[in-house]
Amino acid sequence: MRQPSILVKRVARRTKPLVLAAMLYGLAACGPIYTNHGYVPTQEDLDQIVVGIDTRSSVEETLGAAGSGSVLEDDALYFVRSRVRTVAMLEPEVIQRDVVAVSFDDNGIVRNVEQFGLERGQIVTLTRRVTDSSVANKSFLRQLVGNIGNFGPVPSGG
Repeated sequence: MRQPSILVKRVARRTKPLVLAAMLYGLAACGPIYTNHGYVPTQEDLDQIVVGIDTRSSVEETLGAAGSGSVLEDDALYFVRSRVRTVAMLEPEVIQRDVVAVSFDDNGIVRNVEQFGLERGQIVTLTRRVTDSSVANKSFLRQLVGNIGNFGPVPSGG
């Protein structure tokens, strides 16, 4: 049998560490990536809010700008923070979500301060579904023209 040449031995000796480094780099790339989104005030800041005394402006001054507010009426502020874990090409997973809701009465005075999280695997969603009549503020002619093309086949009796 023929022995490998000295050149082949040198190349093999130098490429082993490179191959090993490439494999370790590939494994490290599959590690989880954590991202944080949003802002929730600290408990010390929340303790400064007095129910029945503070107003919307004093809450915004103490806690900062909210992430979102009420959809239809200006009666609540929501602070939301989420922590998301992404592993390789898998779908991102929300592993932590904190929500602070500060609600106000009709006079703009703080009515309640609530905190929610992902306890028991339940995610708090901040969407409201409002059922609104599509007929309101539409004339008869506009309703009639709006229905063009929205008719389906009539089932035959039987």
